Amino acid sequence: MKLPNILAVAALVCFFHGFVASQNPHGEKLTIDCASCHSPEGWAIASSAWNAGELVIPTKTGNEKGFSHNETNFPLTGQHANLDCRECHDNLVFEEAEASCISCHTDMHQMTVGNDCTRCHSTENWLVDNIDELHFENGFPLLGQHATASCNECHTSESAVRFDRIGNDCINCHLEDFQATTSPDHQAAGYSTNCMDCHDVAAEGWFWTSGTANHNFFPLTGGHEIQDCNACHSNGTFSGTPTDCFACHEEDYLATTSPNHQANGFPTDCSVCHAIEPGWPAQDFAQHDDLYFPIFSGKHKGEWNDCIECHTVAGDFKQFSCIDCHEHNNPSKLADKHDDVGGYQYNSQACYQCHPKGEE
Repeated sequence: MKLPNILAVAALVCFFHGFVASQNPHGEKLTIDCASCHSPEGWAIASSAWNAGELVIPTKTGNEKGFSHNETNFPLTGQHANLDCRECHDNLVFEEAEASCISCHTDMHQMTVGNDCTRCHSTENWLVDNIDELHFENGFPLLGQHATASCNECHTSESAVRFDRIGNDCINCHLEDFQATTSPDHQAAGYSTNCMDCHDVAAEGWFWTSGTANHNFFPLTGGHEIQDCNACHSNGTFSGTPTDCFACHEEDYLATTSPNHQANGFPTDCSVCHAIEPGWPAQDFAQHDDLYFPIFSGKHKGEWNDCIECHTVAGDFKQFSCIDCHEHNNPSKLADKHDDVGGYQYNSQACYQCHPKGEE
């Protein structure tokens, strides 16, 4: 072939190539082979040719894998796998389609929850079934009554689909409750605006009740398990209330005559002798060994059953008896053991003076 003819053919090829490139409806950046999507029968692609985001191209030798949308940065999952290409690529210039949700979907929440729909929704449907998990991730677990509240009770809006952040502090929602409470008056008493200081947000019942108050700084157990706050906070002031026994039970202490606590010099710390169960049940007074006389240790351990066995004068614990038990009340036997003790006397006070720890 002569050179002029060769140049002519080359010019025709270049022209044709430029013409085809200029006619490519998918944009200049799409450089894959047309056969990856189209067949010789025509440009149209049947919906049946798509299988889970991948094209199956029929050929004379069998089906071949064509273009795979799953190998792009936007795999076709859920409802996206059933769409026609033009529903997303309306002008067929594929490079112009964005991968963000709001590029195709109207943001009904008006950017109050961000622009990533997949934080709450899946490609299967718009239903949200992980509300508890979403709130936990955002630092506000839905516990107690919050677990049964509807979204609109907290996230109020005209459209009912705006979910503006309202903060995780109780007072953000319950300021009116705080200000309106008069029994007791939270504002006048200077209560903390952190409701969880006193109320149990995880309680199954209505958590504002006093019975579910968080009173861990002074456990309301035993005889202290009461429902009326005013039984202890009688002056309406809930801060600065002392936690020692005598502050509340001074009248009980002074009025008790069997035994007479004041006359006997009993400690004003009720817990030394009493359990906190209703009825003031006595508990092991282990301090007796160090303060007065060993009865839970030493030779007297297990040798008595009741206080009255030693404190024989009812109601008077300053009085005690040694001689009612020892040597069967026989002075002569005791005298034989004390022949070398000058000034020996047979009485309980004398016994204690010489044997303050119960030793022989």
